[in-house]
Amino acid sequence: MKSDALRGHLDALLLATLDGRQLHGYAIIEALQLRSGGALDLPTGTVYPALRRLERAGYVGSEWSTVGGRQRRTYTLTSAGERALAAERTAWHEFTRAIEGVLGGGAWPARA
Repeated sequence: MKSDALRGHLDALLLATLDGRQLHGYAIIEALQLRSGGALDLPTGTVYPALRRLERAGYVGSEWSTVGGRQRRTYTLTSAGERALAAERTAWHEFTRAIEGVLGGGAWPARA
């Protein structure tokens, strides 16, 4: 998938991936890849800065934990992040309806 197509959607994708989950950074990358059928294979240099930005904005919280003897930072949605995700989902549905209206090949509405 073209990286240009993701521009403006990365934060929403990360929030949706964290919805109801507590994941470390690499698990977020794996989940995005799995849920997209392999279309989203984002580099760590894209994901980690975005997670830090979302944390500074108050949408994501993080804490350090030990998994298999290794220290990992795990991320969760905050209540503000849940609200932001709901708003992103609404905006996405409106956007896709509008684009489908143009690209979907349906009939033109009758003129008044």
